[in-house]
Amino acid sequence: MTTHILSDAEIASLSDSDRRDLILRLQRPLDDLAPGPIARRRIRRARIGLMAGAVLGLIPWIVFLAFSLPTNYVAYNWSVTWVGFDILLVTMMAATALFGWLRRQLLVLTAFATGILLICDAWFDVMTASPADRWVSILTALGAELPLAALLIVGTTRIIRFGAVRMWLLEPHAPLWRLPVTVA
Repeated sequence: MTTHILSDAEIASLSDSDRRDLILRLQRPLDDLAPGPIARRRIRRARIGLMAGAVLGLIPWIVFLAFSLPTNYVAYNWSVTWVGFDILLVTMMAATALFGWLRRQLLVLTAFATGILLICDAWFDVMTASPADRWVSILTALGAELPLAALLIVGTTRIIRFGAVRMWLLEPHAPLWRLPVTVA
């Protein structure tokens, strides 16, 4: 059996469709990396069922909380809560900076999570601030936390999109939500 390795010129002359087909044929078989198709379907259904159940369970809980929680509450461990949250936030920021500097894919996870943490930080800063201090929290949220969160979240979606387009899994102008998950 003679093996023919495609030259760079031959690869360059392939159509988009032919390149995509070649990449799909060359990729490692899914069954070599993951459980079989039946197990993958079961795992996927279980995960989706868990999330759907959580959504359905949280709706009545939110309604209950809206009617039952007091508007004012003395919080315990206030300083530990905020210091702990900020330690988590700075740890995620440092991990994001490190993975960005090292050019590692984990950057996508840490940057996205950091963006979400910044949104949470802005929300709780504004909502728990005293009326006299609320303007400082709003300025901090609008001037720092939310723009940085947007930069991180949009940046991660651009990295995912770029990788997907580069691997011929997504057309250049197709929305990211069309990118399929290839494993359970």
